[in-house]
Amino acid sequence: MIERLVEQIEARFGELSQAIVDPAVIGDRQRYAAAGREYSALEPAAKLAVQWRHARDDAAGAEELLVDGEDAELRELLSSSRERVEELEEEIRLAMVERDPNDDKNVIIEIQGGAGGEEAGLWAGDVFRMLSRYAERLGFKVEPLEVSEGKYTIAIKGDGAYSVFKFEGGTHRVQRVPATESQGRIHTSTATVAVLPEAEDVDIAIDANDLQIDVYRSSGPGGQSVNTTDSAVRITHRPSGVVVAMQDEKSQLQNREKAMRVLRARLYERARAEQQAELAADRRSQVGTGDRAEKIRTYNFGERRVTDHRVKHTAHNLDQILEGELDEFSAALSADEKRRRLETQASAR
Repeated sequence: MIERLVEQIEARFGELSQAIVDPAVIGDRQRYAAAGREYSALEPAAKLAVQWRHARDDAAGAEELLVDGEDAELRELLSSSRERVEELEEEIRLAMVERDPNDDKNVIIEIQGGAGGEEAGLWAGDVFRMLSRYAERLGFKVEPLEVSEGKYTIAIKGDGAYSVFKFEGGTHRVQRVPATESQGRIHTSTATVAVLPEAEDVDIAIDANDLQIDVYRSSGPGGQSVNTTDSAVRITHRPSGVVVAMQDEKSQLQNREKAMRVLRARLYERARAEQQAELAADRRSQVGTGDRAEKIRTYNFGERRVTDHRVKHTAHNLDQILEGELDEFSAALSADEKRRRLETQASAR
């Protein structure tokens, strides 16, 4: 089984290696880009395949020499080589797990305060800053779409943005003493995060006749008018009842464009959730299930501890995590997702 998989990896990687230096492919921008993406995606598995062959050869060589007598060093080499072969077989299978088709997309992230009143709104701001800093650290572009007290909508642009930030969707719980707490009591508050793959026009078709578009004057905190023109936009998608409002920009056109981007992403997620429910009702999914109530992560300020409940992973560097150092959580969640996908693929055979 693994031998066949390795052969397929080697054959396809060989084809792609030739394609990316073929003048005919280089001259066709679309073909060259597609070949380059597939080459980059397959390269890790191809490297593992080379290591697997070396480890298997080492094991076979040690086994052959041991036929003529006992040798402690050879016995150790045989044992370690066999262990390495097994490890590499698992790594190769994980590397070849079918990827989420949305992994390469940009994302739209919606963050808002949940339970906890004013403190929940402040915590939502902290989560917004944490995710923005993480995106910037990874070289992604962060574009604020809506920023207000307790509610934040941002777009994160860059190749593979969804593959990283899809794991942040859910309820983030904080346990800390609020700045406004005079008795020093610990409060528990939450912020909800929705991570939506940004849909293109080709992903989701929206009939203009299904839209109700209202314009009004934007307002600030407490209802104060901050604009003397009708620049704020509210778009209602009648068939689904989804409503999106934008007022951050002074231009009605810009607010409408941002609202349409968020609307398209929300409708795409709904369609995706329905499809997933039909294909596998029990499939666990970070984004797209419609269930935002589950607490995915707890941030305990008293113990400087952060625990991700999905993979039972705990770190004790709270300050660094709030500065956007989320790499270890992303790595653990990505590995868990690959293993679950591998189990799903195996059971489907």
